[in-house]
Amino acid sequence: MNKVILLGAGGKMGMRLARNLSRSAYEVIYAEVNAERRAAFEAELGRTCTGDVNFSDCDAVILAVPDNAIGRIAAQIAPELRAGTVVIVLDAAAPYAGDMPDRSDLSYFIAHPCHPSMFNWEADETAARDTFGGAGARQAIVCALMQGPEEHFAFGADLASCFYAPVSQVHRATVEQMAILEPVLSETVVATCLTLINEAILEAEKRGVPYVMARDFTLGHIYAESAIIFGHIKGTAMSDGCLKAIEDAKPKLLNPEWRQVFEKDEMVKSIKSITQAV
Repeated sequence: MNKVILLGAGGKMGMRLARNLSRSAYEVIYAEVNAERRAAFEAELGRTCTGDVNFSDCDAVILAVPDNAIGRIAAQIAPELRAGTVVIVLDAAAPYAGDMPDRSDLSYFIAHPCHPSMFNWEADETAARDTFGGAGARQAIVCALMQGPEEHFAFGADLASCFYAPVSQVHRATVEQMAILEPVLSETVVATCLTLINEAILEAEKRGVPYVMARDFTLGHIYAESAIIFGHIKGTAMSDGCLKAIEDAKPKLLNPEWRQVFEKDEMVKSIKSITQAV
């Protein structure tokens, strides 16, 4: 299995994947429906990008398209795909929502990046500044084989390791586990809490603390406290004062029922709001 179509190659994510795929051993056809994006792709990467694709003889199709377009585009191309084709999506939302075409002879594979850890140490400056991944910094990835023969997991994981390179570890998950990771864990919980932290910095600024000072102080404490909380360093614990502050603050900052975001009905509502967004 070697022939791969990257659909949406001219988009932000497609360009990221294309840069890595261009260095791989896979035979890649770069496809983009938008003429301006095709031109920009060819100018930047020096590779041919087509708007007219023959899907009937490929081994895999990577859908580098927005979440709310995955179901529609997968349905459009499915009749052209031969049995055994691996359809790769970059997020679990559409598969978890049941938006993939009803084709039992196709394999559905999901691959999503963890993004570089704040505890990475990268000697190369470009890699050190790569917070998203795919531009030099190591990152783990999470993959799931929704349907298809077992050997297609190894194929999908290898292909994903190429387009998300450099990859430090491949985690295998179920589709439901991937839906828990995103949107629930990474967006509903983490992104929301980080947004609250930034709002707190702005509140400190309103109360007389210079923004840059508050930002530097907060980011430093996030790094140090994360190292303790997530076990990156051993033998170090939060101070008694910090633990007391956490105990007192939780009821003020958090709804006691916040864990309900992990319940299946809440997950479904969240994912539908993503996949059905205009």
